[in-house]
Amino acid sequence: MIAPIQRLLTTPCNKRFTPQVIFWFSLSLTFTVVYSLLALREAFSGEYIVQDDARQHIFWMMRFLDPELFPKDLIADYFQTVAPAGYTTVYRVIAALGVNPLLFNKLLPVGLNLVTASYCFWVCLELLPVPAAAFSATLLLSQALGMTDTVVSGTPKAFVYPLLLGFMYYLVRGSLWFCLGAIALQGLFYPQLVFISSGTLVLRLFEWRNGKLGLSEERRWFCLAGLIVAFLVMLPYALKTNEFGPVISVPEARQLPEFFPGGRSRFFYDDDPAKFWLKGRSGIRLTSILTPATNAAGFLLLVLPLFPNKFPLVKQISKEITLLLQMTLASLGMFVAAHVLLFKLHLPSRYTQHSLRVVMVLSAGIVFIILIDSVFKWASQPSQNSFSSSGFSGIFSIPNFIAIATTTIIAAALLLYPSFVDNFPITAYKVGDTPSLYNFFQQQPKDSLIASLSPEMNNIPTFAQRSVLVASEYAIPYHVGYYYKFRQRTLDLIDAQYSANLSVVKEFIKTYDIDFWVLNPIELKADAIKDRKWLKQYQPAANNAIEQLEQGIKPALEEVMASCSVFETKGLVVLEAKCIVDRE
Repeated sequence: MIAPIQRLLTTPCNKRFTPQVIFWFSLSLTFTVVYSLLALREAFSGEYIVQDDARQHIFWMMRFLDPELFPKDLIADYFQTVAPAGYTTVYRVIAALGVNPLLFNKLLPVGLNLVTASYCFWVCLELLPVPAAAFSATLLLSQALGMTDTVVSGTPKAFVYPLLLGFMYYLVRGSLWFCLGAIALQGLFYPQLVFISSGTLVLRLFEWRNGKLGLSEERRWFCLAGLIVAFLVMLPYALKTNEFGPVISVPEARQLPEFFPGGRSRFFYDDDPAKFWLKGRSGIRLTSILTPATNAAGFLLLVLPLFPNKFPLVKQISKEITLLLQMTLASLGMFVAAHVLLFKLHLPSRYTQHSLRVVMVLSAGIVFIILIDSVFKWASQPSQNSFSSSGFSGIFSIPNFIAIATTTIIAAALLLYPSFVDNFPITAYKVGDTPSLYNFFQQQPKDSLIASLSPEMNNIPTFAQRSVLVASEYAIPYHVGYYYKFRQRTLDLIDAQYSANLSVVKEFIKTYDIDFWVLNPIELKADAIKDRKWLKQYQPAANNAIEQLEQGIKPALEEVMASCSVFETKGLVVLEAKCIVDRE
């Protein structure tokens, strides 16, 4: 009586688009759509909502709709310069069609999630031709992406999963031209993937033959073609001169508090090697890879094939399963290389957290179905008939009950896991709390420059489309040509905002051509600076300001706040810079 369940879950299917395959594929996309719609509902739950990372990578794209926005803006110019060409082109084309980049940013993840789920399903089906296993892996990946803001950000990292899985699919299928196209697109959207794909191609050249490790004649031309495309797509990056370069060196980074615990871009954990190698920007990101926790089942794929009699479905695993090992080795190799060449290959975690997550969900999806099949096979063995005594038989026999209970537990763990995750899906959407402030600045000239240490400055470029001198969201320290200027701006702003000498304030305004200054009276207290981790990075300016305030010395801006105020809302006071300069 349980045979139909067993056939539905564990029967191999070597043909594509059979009713069984279509059922599981449709179910996979259904869950993906549900998770995507949950995120989409949050994205459109208010007027002023933007994804956290999109505040860095999208705001400057409003230039596509209005070229007069953000003129001579250091922050906008930097993020536009470092944006990958393919990513920029997609948004540029969409903007040319009249679609607001911020709107497209919210809609894009739905399409990327569906493409990702589709490739994941078909890749898994190539590794183990059991549709339920493909569904299991796809569900795990959809849940994993729902527990991170990678795809929902709509930024370059959002393209990682469709491009990586697309490369894997065409690779195992032997589709040369599509595989080369995937590598080219990786270089245009997320260049770090090209190194992982290239390493995977090289590792696939090696194979065991007659007990010896040798080179595959069959794959050498495939590998060569892939490496040529990888070289060509990465060549522009090597030849490009970055006006905001060079990349920060390790000695320089170690001089900045930004790279240590509590810093905006913490990287070094000198007192905690485990954190350095396993977590954060410097580590493998093991916790992220094993999210959801059910991904940990993927490690069993190293063990189950050793016992084919106990787990007979392992005999159906394709030889292409070695792709998972090859990609793991390529990722770890690039992780090591990124540490050796720190920060020239950018952050080491970028070479492991995404690719190894894909490896683990594919492995775990396969493992769960192998385990279910093993239990069903055990329950159907004649030797289990003794359990059917006492009048119980068929589906009510103890072996069948165990098989169904095991399947139910695994299914529940897979399907219900998000129910136990707070705020699933995790989107990192930020809500703008001062609409009237955004509306005020939207009415000001497009070349206006706003100075402030208020956290609300993180939202002004996105919601008001006006330039800010500094804001914590844009304090990215990896290119010294950008960040040293940004850091100096911040130091000067702290000095000026808390200076008791009005002439210092005036000189600052003239130096940076400031038009407006946004103040929160609470920020003119010493405790306000102490509570802002971001500000404490900028020494000695932050400590000098704290000492001055604790001594009772009032900032000069406090004296002109009332007379130069042009707008107030929710504790924020907008001062006109010209009024400050004209004060005697």
